[in-house]
Amino acid sequence: MQSPREILFDIWTSAGGGPSALDALTLTGDEPQLPSSFRVAAAAQVGVAATGLAAAEIWKMRSGEAQEVAVDMRHAVVECRSERYLRLDGKPPPPAWDAIAGIYRTRDGGFVRLHTNFPHHRDAVCKVLDCRPERDAVQAALMQWDGEAFETAAYAGGAVVAFMRSHEQWSTTSQARALAGLPLISITKIGDAAPKPWPKGDRPLAGIRVLDLSRVIAGPVAGRTLAAHGADVLLISSPELPAIPWLSIDTGRGKLTSFVELKNEQGRATLRGLLAQADIFSQGYRPRAIAGLGFSPEDAARINPGIIYVTLSAYGAAGPWAERRGFDSLVQTATGFNHAEGQAAGVDGPKELPAQMLDHATGYFMAFGAMMAKARQAREGGSWHVEVSLAQTGRWLWNLGRVADGLAADELKEDGVQPFMEEIDSGFGALRSVRHSARLSKTPAYWARPAMSLGSHPPQWPPRE
Repeated sequence: MQSPREILFDIWTSAGGGPSALDALTLTGDEPQLPSSFRVAAAAQVGVAATGLAAAEIWKMRSGEAQEVAVDMRHAVVECRSERYLRLDGKPPPPAWDAIAGIYRTRDGGFVRLHTNFPHHRDAVCKVLDCRPERDAVQAALMQWDGEAFETAAYAGGAVVAFMRSHEQWSTTSQARALAGLPLISITKIGDAAPKPWPKGDRPLAGIRVLDLSRVIAGPVAGRTLAAHGADVLLISSPELPAIPWLSIDTGRGKLTSFVELKNEQGRATLRGLLAQADIFSQGYRPRAIAGLGFSPEDAARINPGIIYVTLSAYGAAGPWAERRGFDSLVQTATGFNHAEGQAAGVDGPKELPAQMLDHATGYFMAFGAMMAKARQAREGGSWHVEVSLAQTGRWLWNLGRVADGLAADELKEDGVQPFMEEIDSGFGALRSVRHSARLSKTPAYWARPAMSLGSHPPQWPPRE
């Protein structure tokens, strides 16, 4: 198996990074860090290290000053579970899942996973099943369905669910075959534009403006990471959109947050004005949905030539599932991780990875791709489109190999997490949260803005230096 440094080398050079940049990188720690048969700790370290290295290279472009970058594996994997360790006024997070979310058996002896944390998704499941929103009622209804047939019907009905497949079953699907021809991180030129000079500032991304149109974990982690290196990140939401408050707090560190209603022309005009002055547009809408609002990659490049447009999807940009909604837990289920982890643990049924690793790793790949594209724009101009997906990150993680006896590893204890925590103020009260795990010797990563309630700021950019 490749070492974390070798894994990172492949990602770094495939995105256009010079091999010599890795000379300044120190990686510490050994696998496994969490009980899993998959290389979740290596994935965490590599994802964070890619972003730290990109930030260091941008600082070198801006200032001429080189610096050292270091990432500890345990710190990185703790950060990839940051939502678990967040404490608000000393209190732990509330239960993470809706009452009917989770795993159920189906008539054909298979398993399906339901994601019902948003009320409209829960309502859609119950409408398809024609049952009450209670676990026993849902299970009884699902015994009238075969797993894959329910998955298809549920998606058609606006629900988000996954039929549990083995990796072999997943590999035979047309969606898996479509992903096999795509890179882990796609960075493509989508328009002509002059190079944009770097603004003034004393941090790698100081003065860089990022519009963040994302929810839950992956996209928000990308924005949080860019903010850790000094970007002005403006999270755009709406009071009409459901949110998971604890995740909004955890991933809201470092960001401004505004409400803009994209269902009306006034809101779309506001967003166009913000986009015209932005450097990076990061979003997790489905392609037809964002295009229907007038903010496709091509639209953005017309509004603001030189934009870096970042697209997050669940199952990839190509194939029959390209428009399909999804979350980390569902992609784990659909693509074989839950089946394989269950087999490795000797359990009858699915077993989850010990972190939302597809979400977190994909978030770091989004931030990494955005920074590498921005550096390229500064050198040669152009508008650029960065594409990542949870399923493609899953494909990458699977191909890293398995950890012998990895499930025998001890779960992290409190004293193993404590060194990576910090106490900060927020708009919610005193937060105890995980520090960013990439350590840069000249431009330390930190969040200059506190997490605030959604919609706390006006929809406008702060002035540049």
